[in-house]
Amino acid sequence: MRKYAIIGRPLGHSFSKKYFEEMFAREGLSDCVFENQELQHIEQVDQLFRDPELKGFCITIPYKKAILPYLSESSPEVNAMQACNCVQLKDGRRIGYNTDVIGFEKSFIPQLHEADKKALILGTGGAAAAVCFVLKKLGIDYRFVSRSPAADQFSYQEIKSPVILQQYSVIINCSPVGTFPNEDQSPDLAYELLSERHYLYDLVYNPAMTRFLQKGQLQGARIQNGYPMLTIQAEANWINWNS
Repeated sequence: MRKYAIIGRPLGHSFSKKYFEEMFAREGLSDCVFENQELQHIEQVDQLFRDPELKGFCITIPYKKAILPYLSESSPEVNAMQACNCVQLKDGRRIGYNTDVIGFEKSFIPQLHEADKKALILGTGGAAAAVCFVLKKLGIDYRFVSRSPAADQFSYQEIKSPVILQQYSVIINCSPVGTFPNEDQSPDLAYELLSERHYLYDLVYNPAMTRFLQKGQLQGARIQNGYPMLTIQAEANWINWNS
């Protein structure tokens, strides 16, 4: 039996288990199983490492940084970002990868315009590290937006300025605002100032059309939800686990 898993807390609405079980059924992989491992503390990951059938696991909130001391090797992306969302177990080695980077970059680029030079990032959670990594790679300047901004961050009140929204054409929601079951919520933006110049990317995938994206689309903005990012990184996880 080949086992795969996801660790995190909570996992009630996890995308991964359903995705991989459907893939196993479609590909006729009757010797594969995928488990949700809802860990209350990161130390419990040691129990997973003792399972000889476990080939790898993915990682979600809140353990993308906490897993780092448990790795024996890390990819350059993990070393640069200090965040890991995929672990391969092979020959006693615990190899960490960050496939959020691959998922975000490949799903973000198709609607990116040459004029998109600056981005606002809403939220500073684990996934924001991958977003920053990709934006740096693409040469796009970015600023975080926070309710309690640090010196180099914007407040939500500041980004209601037409001057700022004129400069920052890309807005990326890395916060959980708008996620099911709170799909009636949206980040506190001056949506009436958006236009076809803007590109709104939401890492939320459930619902597929968040209020954030709806409001942007009504103003003519380009929009993209987080579902393609998840599928791309899941495919990359599978490749890493079985390489």
